[in-house]
Amino acid sequence: MKKIRNICLIIASVFAFAGCDDYLDVNTNPNGPDALLQPELFLPQIQSELAVAVQWDGRFTGFYTQNWAYSTGEEYSLNLHSNPLSDFYAQLWRAVYWSMGYNLADMIESGNVNEKYDFVGVGYILRAYGWQMLTDYHGPVIVTEAFDSEKRTFNYDSQEVVYDEIERLLLLGIENLERTDGLNSAESGLMEADLIYEGDREKWKKFAYGLLAINKHRLTNKSSYDPQEVIDYVDNALAGNSDNAQIRFDGTVSRNTNFFGPRRGNIGRYRQTKFMVGLLDGTNPELTDASLVGVDPVYVGEHLKDPRITAMLAPSPDGQYRGVSPVLGVNEWQAAEADQVPKNFWNEEGYSGSNPSPQIYFFNNDALFPLMTYSQLQFIKSEAAWIAGQKSVALNAYTEGVTAHIDFARQYAPDQDLYDLRKAAYLNSDVYLPTTADGLTLSKIMLQKYIATWGWGFFETWSDMRRYHYDQDKDAANSVYKGFELPDPLYFANNENPAYRARPRFNSEYMWNQQALEELNAFEEDYHTYETWFSKPE
Repeated sequence: MKKIRNICLIIASVFAFAGCDDYLDVNTNPNGPDALLQPELFLPQIQSELAVAVQWDGRFTGFYTQNWAYSTGEEYSLNLHSNPLSDFYAQLWRAVYWSMGYNLADMIESGNVNEKYDFVGVGYILRAYGWQMLTDYHGPVIVTEAFDSEKRTFNYDSQEVVYDEIERLLLLGIENLERTDGLNSAESGLMEADLIYEGDREKWKKFAYGLLAINKHRLTNKSSYDPQEVIDYVDNALAGNSDNAQIRFDGTVSRNTNFFGPRRGNIGRYRQTKFMVGLLDGTNPELTDASLVGVDPVYVGEHLKDPRITAMLAPSPDGQYRGVSPVLGVNEWQAAEADQVPKNFWNEEGYSGSNPSPQIYFFNNDALFPLMTYSQLQFIKSEAAWIAGQKSVALNAYTEGVTAHIDFARQYAPDQDLYDLRKAAYLNSDVYLPTTADGLTLSKIMLQKYIATWGWGFFETWSDMRRYHYDQDKDAANSVYKGFELPDPLYFANNENPAYRARPRFNSEYMWNQQALEELNAFEEDYHTYETWFSKPE
């Protein structure tokens, strides 16, 4: 102890004689070190934060799209974003501007300095992905001035500006991934740091092309929309389920556990909706085949169930598959009917789950969570081809999308023999897989895409529904999302309009950036119903 005290005194005397300028002012930046860290130290945390943010905010977007409903019903399905005094729905905002924020900029800079250009490419692509998800969710966001350290208040950019920036970043990302100078992925550390593709440059390029397709396909209501451009991007993107972008979780402690897993306990009160169940049990008016009534191998006398129903959804205790109404939740059942209430997504009764719980889809502690899939992109291609009048191309892409997702979901089936039995009958149906283009409809394309993106592609599905304006301008016969019904009535502050955007984050924007919000009319109670730019016809 005496020795330690003497050393401290010596150090103190050195500081005293030398002066503070030489020894204490080691950084020009008081908030962090001047020296850049290696890029591999940034990437895993950035990817994890982005995935969790998509899950966090996707919980609430999933109410609008009726992926699921809250157990008590309408309180979460009608008025989520009417209240600006909450950060509850703005985790993606926090991730893009703060958790990723300067860290991602530093990773890109460090990659350039250290000739690790694969990190640079991945960094640009992740930045673009963050902007795409953020603007899909919030509408106008801050991009041009986002990381200007000289500013304390920030102006918002229109979605048109944001979309152009996303395209620019993706092309930069592809350009850097194609560089042959610098270190390869094994030498750079990308193989170890990358939680999605383990350093595979080619798969990251495919991911970038997929995001370019998503970016351009949002604009179906614009006169500038080019369906062939979208088709070409898809053709350069993911080539099969082996290219699916999925982030892995260890699932050993809360911090490294899937946000939807029982250990985190975030979705215990969520239940599948009647709309989703109808898409898989043969009762949806567009996805039903009269020739398959009475042929299900388990439910005698009933319509064949889609094989994916056992992999994706939770049965009720009595073994039947049911969904809840977004307005009523589980309240439509009396106490004596408890065995009819759908179980939670951990396949358990009540609102909690064991660790681990019986597996349903990717709702477990260590389950991979998708960020982009082959089937998703095939349905984008199918819709683009349908719009372009290329019906045979549309049918081929649709068939690819359906079969790819059925193959993807099979890994989660509790009984794969039963799954395969139903799959054979399902794929043999001319209703589900038309043999000619005349049997394909736009509704089939979009409903099958809904199934394929259910539970993870929240912003994709919500963007689709907004592009088609929730079918509000169509009669039942011409509706795209057949069987989907908006809650009636909607929340009174919505002024009879459904939600089109989430509010910006309260803690940063409503507290510190009020003037910019005033210009957006973001203090209005119905701001969340203002239509987004990408969905407006022009």
